[in-house]
Amino acid sequence: MRNRTGVERLLRVLRRTLLTVIGVQVALAIGMSVVDSYRRRGKKPKPFPVTAPNPVDVGEGELTPYTYGQDLYDAMLDAIEGAQRQILFETYIWKGDEVGQRFKDALSAASARGVEVYCIYDGFANLVVSPRFKRFPPGMKVLRYPIYPAGWKFFDLARYGRDHRKILVVDDAVGFVGGYNIGTAYATEWRDTHVRITGPGVWDLKRAFADFWNLNRRRRIGTSERPLLLEAASTWETRLRFHRNVPRLWMFPIRSMYIEAIGRATENVWMTQAYFCPDQDFVDTMKAAAARGVDVRLLVPLKSNHIVADWISRGYFSQLLDAGVRIFRFKDAMVHAKTATIDGTWSTIGTANIDRLSLQGNYEINVEVIDPDFATALEKVFGIDESNCLELTKGEWEARDLHRKFTEMILAPLRPLL
Repeated sequence: MRNRTGVERLLRVLRRTLLTVIGVQVALAIGMSVVDSYRRRGKKPKPFPVTAPNPVDVGEGELTPYTYGQDLYDAMLDAIEGAQRQILFETYIWKGDEVGQRFKDALSAASARGVEVYCIYDGFANLVVSPRFKRFPPGMKVLRYPIYPAGWKFFDLARYGRDHRKILVVDDAVGFVGGYNIGTAYATEWRDTHVRITGPGVWDLKRAFADFWNLNRRRRIGTSERPLLLEAASTWETRLRFHRNVPRLWMFPIRSMYIEAIGRATENVWMTQAYFCPDQDFVDTMKAAAARGVDVRLLVPLKSNHIVADWISRGYFSQLLDAGVRIFRFKDAMVHAKTATIDGTWSTIGTANIDRLSLQGNYEINVEVIDPDFATALEKVFGIDESNCLELTKGEWEARDLHRKFTEMILAPLRPLL
């Protein structure tokens, strides 16, 4: 009896200790976010260097990278306004501001002139958007990915992923994919990367949209609920591959794509990431590349819009710097791009961050490009971004304050959640 009582007491102590530790981590994370939000009030990002959108011939089509939101939005709206048959539009965040309204008006006008318009947006990401903005003309087919997508299947983890993708396809002729959400701030204040695609690759982007629509549409009778049927592409573009993370099907190929490409690198790995919270295997792959003499560079925000992600990311800096990885921090503005280029041949642009949520949780899409000319274009983009960065040296990192090291240690257990 006494042994049982002792065990029960020990279990209570362990539970309380665990809850206390978790509570401290969560409270610290919330407190940091609140303080950071208060400090940001009224502050505007400064101008940053950008690259003009220059098309690159790839296979039977063109790829045009965009690094400035206003340039991208102009191109997307031109495509929407010129649509004749069909528009497929998908976004994670769709702000109800001036830019968001321009897109809504353009899509509504296209629908009114007889174009078939399909729209998808994430319900959770747009909770703060006015309900009035989210009312659409009856002719538009709109799928709001639900705030709580699991339904009665509480324990089915495959149903909890968010729709983090950003896609636009118009008339089988042109497609867009990348990191840009839709909103006024993103037009001029954020540094992100998108790519415009023409040629056979557009079909793969169209199929990605249709597969998501058909997998997640509500199964009841209604105009907006009908399956989206597509013809098969007549041509394969061998230099492009679209990798899609689909949690409902337990498909997460984007992480494998990165690890395989980095593992094959012999010359350089230049990567830009908004939120860098990888698993240890991913970090080890980068370290191994640096150890065999590859020029490995990681470009991240000096201060992102998620301060907790910043602190968790910094927990990896010591081992990366020790391995010879160079770390550059983009200053004065938020860099939200998710890109990489390797060995002057391989490149990727997409929606997936290097974190657990993107690589093992959310619906994401990245385009993988095997083409030297396009790799050169992304190397130029990286070089221009690097000119607006502060490089983090090993000496500077080791000399950081004790309270910073303590905060990194306290937040380390949150890594698997981000």
